[in-house]
Amino acid sequence: MTTIYFESFPYKVHPETGLIDFDELRKNALVFRPAMIIAGFSAYPRILDFGKFREIADEVGALLMADIAHISGLVATKQHPSPFEFCDVVTTTTHKSLRGPRAGMIFYKYSDKIPDIKDRIDMAVFPALQGGPHNHQIGALAAQLLEVNTPDFVEYSQNVVKNAKALAEALKAKGHKLATDGTENHLVLWDVRPHGLTGGKVEKVCENAAISLNRNAVHGDVSALSPGGVRIGTPAMTTRGCDEADMKKIAEYLDRCCQIALNVQKAKGKKLKDFEEGLDQNEEILALKKEVTEWTSKFGYPGLI
Repeated sequence: MTTIYFESFPYKVHPETGLIDFDELRKNALVFRPAMIIAGFSAYPRILDFGKFREIADEVGALLMADIAHISGLVATKQHPSPFEFCDVVTTTTHKSLRGPRAGMIFYKYSDKIPDIKDRIDMAVFPALQGGPHNHQIGALAAQLLEVNTPDFVEYSQNVVKNAKALAEALKAKGHKLATDGTENHLVLWDVRPHGLTGGKVEKVCENAAISLNRNAVHGDVSALSPGGVRIGTPAMTTRGCDEADMKKIAEYLDRCCQIALNVQKAKGKKLKDFEEGLDQNEEILALKKEVTEWTSKFGYPGLI
């Protein structure tokens, strides 16, 4: 919908490293002269350098907005650098690593550039977009933000990052390729193209084996419709009590899913429709699902004893 009102121009990561190409970003910004530069991604496993974004934004006279939806829990606990020193506007969801209700927050900074920034944002939210406040979410968010300001939540955030790094190293040790060759935050972006697979096929196998992740584009993909990777996050299993040793077990399960996907593809062919036919009542998947279900049953759920 935003494309009806705004013209956008994407910047990219380096085709070899998968890291943000700030040189190319600056060059395009000098040509395009955007009114706003947005820093924030849903599948970037490295630290965001908000200072570099600020330098480029100032050079071209642009506002800088950061969307920290995925990393807000890490930002709140100083496990990731904060954008607030550098950005004019910061947005975030309140679930994901912040571990709250499904909602959102908008922060803004007063400046001479936009003296009426509060009124503009308020009007854009209501009546433009929001139908009305959801009081149950507001209450839940207040309760969660109280928890965020505790030592327990800081420990949880630290463990999220430790677990992501442990999972990354365990996958690499099994010969798998990762975008940017690792992680510095809460997620791992697994490149399955070297196996001759697509992210969608690995996702389907994992889904049938009671493992939740999602297909995701990786640098070098030509189409998001058939992405070459999968995105794996550690907040959920960290919340349930997993540690770094457990991440090695999870890596074993993921490795087996990859092998199963290769076996199904060999038997059924590369077309996704044919591939999916090989998943129904697949003995390898059923055995793995049973093992995964039994293993995860020892971990608890928040709010349940």
